[in-house]
Amino acid sequence: MATTLRMQRHGNAHRPFYHIVAANSRASATKKFLEKVGYYDASTEPSTFVVDEARIRYWYGIGATMSNTLRVLLNKKGIKLERVKTTASSGGSPKKPKAAKAPKAAKAPKAAAKKPAK
Repeated sequence: MATTLRMQRHGNAHRPFYHIVAANSRASATKKFLEKVGYYDASTEPSTFVVDEARIRYWYGIGATMSNTLRVLLNKKGIKLERVKTTASSGGSPKKPKAAKAPKAAKAPKAAAKKPAK
């Protein structure tokens, strides 16, 4: 399942606040989500930004993408996220390199003259 970390708008007209959620990237922005990991309220002075950093790291670590706005807010808060580098794409043991094949021997040319039929 393709997962994304994004902001979900709530609140009244001209008074927005946002839930930060982990959601299926194919789902509508206002529909179901997998987990709520924080909230952001820009209307307060200073802005209120509360996140569960451990859960953000968990979702990002298992491959969730992140919206640009959320990435900027996390950078301002000082949360730097990096993906864990793996050697195998399937998560299993690394594949063994294939052995080099020896070049095939050239085939003998066909006889130019065929035997006459008796």
